[in-house]
Amino acid sequence: MRSAPLHSTTPFVLTKDAIARAYKAALAHLAAGRDGAAEDALTRLRQLAPAQAEVPFQLGRLAAKQGRFAEAAEHLAAALALRPGTPEIAEALAAAQAKSGDSDAALRTLDALAKAQPRAAKPVADQALLHQRRGDFDAAEKLLLKALKLAPGDGELYRILMTTRTARPRDPIVKAMQAAWRDPRVAGQKRAHLGFALAKAMADIGATDRVFRYLDPANALVRERWPYDRARRAREVSEWINWARGAAVPMAPADPPRPGPILVMGMARSGTTLVEQILASHPDVTPGGEFDTVYRAGVALVRSQGQGGRLADVAPDAAARFADAYLGRLRARFPDAARVTDKSMQSYLLAGLIRVAIPGARLLVVERDPRAIALSIYRNVFAPGTHRYAYDLEDIHHYYAQFRRMIDFWHETAPGLIATVRYEDVVKRDRATTGALLDAAGLPWDDACLSHHAHVGEVETLSIAQVRQPLHENSVAQWAAYADALAPFTALLKQSESS
Repeated sequence: MRSAPLHSTTPFVLTKDAIARAYKAALAHLAAGRDGAAEDALTRLRQLAPAQAEVPFQLGRLAAKQGRFAEAAEHLAAALALRPGTPEIAEALAAAQAKSGDSDAALRTLDALAKAQPRAAKPVADQALLHQRRGDFDAAEKLLLKALKLAPGDGELYRILMTTRTARPRDPIVKAMQAAWRDPRVAGQKRAHLGFALAKAMADIGATDRVFRYLDPANALVRERWPYDRARRAREVSEWINWARGAAVPMAPADPPRPGPILVMGMARSGTTLVEQILASHPDVTPGGEFDTVYRAGVALVRSQGQGGRLADVAPDAAARFADAYLGRLRARFPDAARVTDKSMQSYLLAGLIRVAIPGARLLVVERDPRAIALSIYRNVFAPGTHRYAYDLEDIHHYYAQFRRMIDFWHETAPGLIATVRYEDVVKRDRATTGALLDAAGLPWDDACLSHHAHVGEVETLSIAQVRQPLHENSVAQWAAYADALAPFTALLKQSESS
């Protein structure tokens, strides 16, 4: 279920004109991306207007945006104390509590909200999502079935349910979903979610010929809502390549003075979550998940250079500021971690800068058969407005081609900068492959990495169920059962490979 936007639409009342003007100015800072100025203004307002819940609410949302989740939870708890039972505040508080590692507190917050709103499905579904992330799929399913009684025909609830439920022939849940699919009142994005759920169910029961019957219209509905701009993406990648071209990117030091983060890069659904969980089963590693600070810090550096700036022109002090901004956020979120993995989706665009500024960082790219990637992407729903390429096979190919263009640039201009990890090798479960992965990450051998599924903590990506299973090769060639439906993607892939 979706979290609240940064700027609340809840009508909090500010009674004094001066406070109202100051609050408006703080929101203007937020809208312009001036987070420091916004935080200063809101902190002053907290003293001027201690009874206004909107102020700690915005401070909490800002802290969460910056990865300071424990601090965010404190602000949001204060806001909720001023406005008990406000759904927007309670949902934001639960999200911050979960992100800070206190999922028990998050469940208590959501349970209180559910009791205050006994006819609302969302707080019940949000509890279910937390249980899924913790690996308690039975508890999650019970809650989702309860939520469906409150909101019959809600396609998103069915999709979340099918994430961890395996459908069976003559499954009553499947019959209920099919009935909802025939209901003309189930439309728009709810119908899209329902289509993804039914596609998963058809795959579960072996009805592969019926999977795309639901996938195609479901993807079309999401693509209509969130279109992908191919020209813009190609331009973005070209700009990053031009910015990096000509820079002397050093090799990773064999024995860096201080080991840095382990960046696990790759396309969505390529196996980055699996690789992160294998690494995180090592006693020296803490999983950081998708932590986007490195990309935002890189963009800030590029903007500070002005027109015509390039990677080769980055001064040592600018590189140090970039490293401090990134590593400072990592340390703030994981203060006791020896090594942290970072699965940020866009970090591969600035791999050269990361090596220049953080010599101890290890960079891995996970590669997988692109047909398997395409199928997995097309079968899943991502957070609203993200991964816009994911809902059309030709769009997926275009985005993949841009990803390949950037990775190939780094391989050609800075050999050894990024270590390649093959998904098909990782799932073989042998000591040699796991050892090679640990070597690439700069880690000593540990037997725990051969049984990563026994050490999985909370998982927030679409791989909730898969990473809790022992490694197997069943998923390597699943795409072959859908070869005809994937033909548009495969044809484009062959064209790009031949050129």
